Amino acid sequence: MQIRRFTILLLIVAVLSANFAQLFVFAGFSANQKYIATTLCENRARPWLHCDGKCYLMKKIKQAEEKEQSNERQTQKSMLQEVFFAATTNIKFHNQLLQIIATPYHAGTTTAQPGVIFQPPQV
Repeated sequence: MQIRRFTILLLIVAVLSANFAQLFVFAGFSANQKYIATTLCENRARPWLHCDGKCYLMKKIKQAEEKEQSNERQTQKSMLQEVFFAATTNIKFHNQLLQIIATPYHAGTTTAQPGVIFQPPQV
């Protein structure tokens, strides 16, 4: 049961991480802003600009957007390929298989007439 819950939680996190990539970038930036401003920022040598790592944040947001757009393009491309493949494949039915299939409907047999089943209540 523990493995099942862990697997479900892992799948939920995977789906959310794909949909909320920018949110995770913002959360990571706000959690590590001091470190980013002192070591990763391009403008750390120019403190009068008050960048405080925002240049690094903008780069990461742009990367996340590009990744999301490329994933979207890849999804559209695969959907187009599936539609094209489905349109070009021909489905052939074999006559022998169609003759084996029996239908339960028989027009020649009749059941009891509806008037016999549905009668008004007798007083």
